[in-house]
Amino acid sequence: MTPLPPARPAPAPPARPRILLAKPGLDGHDRGIKVVAMALRDAGAEVIYLGLRATVAQIAAAAAAEDADLIGISVLSGAHLPITEQLLAALRAAGVDAPLVIGGTIPPADAAALRRLGVAGVFAMGTALPDAVDATLALAGARAAAS
Repeated sequence: MTPLPPARPAPAPPARPRILLAKPGLDGHDRGIKVVAMALRDAGAEVIYLGLRATVAQIAAAAAAEDADLIGISVLSGAHLPITEQLLAALRAAGVDAPLVIGGTIPPADAAALRRLGVAGVFAMGTALPDAVDATLALAGARAAAS
C-alpha cells in the first residue's frame, strides 16, 4: 500500500471584519442602526454596538481598543457635521486608521461636505439596506485584508 502524501494545512479562514457602530449625540432613536448591525452580522461581520448617546471620546477609545476595521455612526438629529469633525479628530488623536461611515438624515449637500472631511461612506435615509451592507463590508474588508 502506498503511503498518503502529507496533509496540507487548511487555509486560514478569512478574517471577519470588525465593525464598531454607535449613536453619538442626544438622538434616542436606534432602530435603524440595530437593523444595520444585524444585517452586517448576518453578512459575516463582527459587530460591536456601543449603543445610544456614545460620546466622541468613547467611540474613539472603543475603536482603538477593539482594533475596528470600520467605524459607523448614525445621526438623525442634524448634528452630523460637527459630530463628524470632532470624531475624525478624536480618531486621529487615538491613532485609529479605520474608515468612518455615517448614516441617517443627511442632506445631499452635507453628504458632499462629509466626504470632503474624510468620511468614507454616507448612507442617507432611503439607502437600500443591501447597498449599505455591501459598501460597508467592502470598506471594512479592504482594511482587514491590509492589516
